[in-house]
Amino acid sequence: MEETLTARDRQVLQAIIMDYIQSAEPVGSRTVSKKYKIDLSPATIRNVMADLEEMGFLRQPHTSAGRVPTDRAFRFYVDSILEVRILNKIDQDRIKSGLEHEKTDINEMMKRASSLLSLLSKQTGVVLAPRFGSNVFKHIEFIKLRENKILVIIVSKLGEVQNKLIECDEHMSQDELDKYSRYLNEIMGGLSLVEAKRKIMEEMKKEKVLFDKLMYRALQLSQKALEDEGEGDLYIEGKTNIIRSPEFADVEKMRILLLAFEEKTKLVKLLDKALSVQGIQIFIGVENEFNEMKDCTVVAAPYSRQNFTLGTLGVIGPTRMDYSSIIPIVDYTAKILGKILKNMNG
Repeated sequence: MEETLTARDRQVLQAIIMDYIQSAEPVGSRTVSKKYKIDLSPATIRNVMADLEEMGFLRQPHTSAGRVPTDRAFRFYVDSILEVRILNKIDQDRIKSGLEHEKTDINEMMKRASSLLSLLSKQTGVVLAPRFGSNVFKHIEFIKLRENKILVIIVSKLGEVQNKLIECDEHMSQDELDKYSRYLNEIMGGLSLVEAKRKIMEEMKKEKVLFDKLMYRALQLSQKALEDEGEGDLYIEGKTNIIRSPEFADVEKMRILLLAFEEKTKLVKLLDKALSVQGIQIFIGVENEFNEMKDCTVVAAPYSRQNFTLGTLGVIGPTRMDYSSIIPIVDYTAKILGKILKNMNG
């Protein structure tokens, strides 16, 4: 794509994108010529704009003389032209103190992170909380209920508790269940729940386990208890920020976008795409896959504990968002959140 654009094309395209980000209005050749001091005549700029439109970088809304950048233009801008700013010290401190202040309660911290993202970006902040399985295991307990029903209580080092009801084919006394808990707490300590699952599978393959009924039954129970891990909670703050943008002045567009925010499964799926990749991921317009968000961009980044990805966070805004200032906000918040969670996990 870069090869198709000359230095002149890039210069004009950059001017149009920068102006459109600020004004949300179609940009004409006279604006480009006067405001951005490009050493080309308005007629030459008009020809360049016509070429850019033909290549799919610009479109002409209605019959106005001005053009607006397409998703393809924004993708080219982000990949090839954009210069990302360094986050200033004041905003760095706001993010640090804002998150550290809430470190006793993980849910409050996730909510706080999405609020900070929204506040600093002036857009919508989203945080996909760690799935329970990514937390470091602290304690498991089995409680005998009626007949063959057993309540399993799993506690993470972050203080989160997950309760699960499982069925057992054979009779087990509470005394036996307590022994299973003690054994499992010993072998699973210090591991994330995902790592604990792996460890249990390995233990079950060992020959000595086949001859030790207690160990085998304990591992079987824990395997049942750790099945079917659900998706992480999603925290969204600043929904009204994005609908204040001129792009969403149309009531129907606004309604569709707000419905998309309520349908959290789609947003989780979108943020999940950034889980497996290090660093910032940017989904522009149609790249979001969901028609409701075709006028939006999502800037997302995973946050990690050591080399283990816990969740994702990001900012949702119009495609003409101020990328150069929003990218460092998302990047820094992800790094700080990861650091704090690492310390909480011990």
